[in-house]
Amino acid sequence: MDIGFLSTVAVIAPDPPASRKLYVDVLGLPLEGHDGYHHSEHIAGCKSFGIWPLSQAAEACFGTPQWPAELPVPQVSIEFDVADAAAVGPAARELEQAGYELLHPPREEPWGQTVARLQSPEGAIIGISYIPLLHERD
Repeated sequence: MDIGFLSTVAVIAPDPPASRKLYVDVLGLPLEGHDGYHHSEHIAGCKSFGIWPLSQAAEACFGTPQWPAELPVPQVSIEFDVADAAAVGPAARELEQAGYELLHPPREEPWGQTVARLQSPEGAIIGISYIPLLHERD
């Protein structure tokens, strides 16, 4: 697997307004929001930082707004980008061959990101992805 860069860090928020208060109102981060997800690609040292509502994380991974009770509730999502969309599938297979269970197989999201996700031993959502927009800025 050839990871190109750390693309996205998002806190996973069970209470998005409380998280927004800290990150936007108090810390002053330039996060823009839509549908409860607030993010910025304009914070030095991070390609994209966001506040991801837990219900949206559950929807993205399982197709339901409820996080499965049998899995640890994640507090953060970290995504690592590979060279292109075609590299996501082999990277996901490599993870499975190493004994990791994917939360979902590789797929293309409506905004163009190709991603496969798993949950780390610490409970974080880890994505292996290709986000075209972030590669255009390299």
